Amino acid sequence: MSVKVESLAPTSGQLSINIQLSATVNVTAFSARQKVTGFVADEISTQMHAAEPTLIVGERICWRVPVILSMPPSGDRGEVGTIDVDVETGQLQITPTLVQEIERRAEYLALHSA
Repeated sequence: MSVKVESLAPTSGQLSINIQLSATVNVTAFSARQKVTGFVADEISTQMHAAEPTLIVGERICWRVPVILSMPPSGDRGEVGTIDVDVETGQLQITPTLVQEIERRAEYLALHSA
């Protein structure tokens, strides 16, 4: 598992990071991936699925789940976006704009990938 800390880091010199964090992880990475796959298949396209999540530590702790476009018979074409899943509540962080961006990227990728 990897953890991404979203903040501005210095471009040079010494960097020291001490992190102490406490949260109740009620949603596993596997469960977050399943939730995103279910959402995109039901609401966007059955030709999309979720990939391996990354734990993101920010204002909220969430799983950032990549959304992948897959087209038969060639298989996965690439990432078309990400959906965050709250580790405590399991709520998907989705907006109409996010869904439109995923759809737009998927359409572009479908037309421009070989």
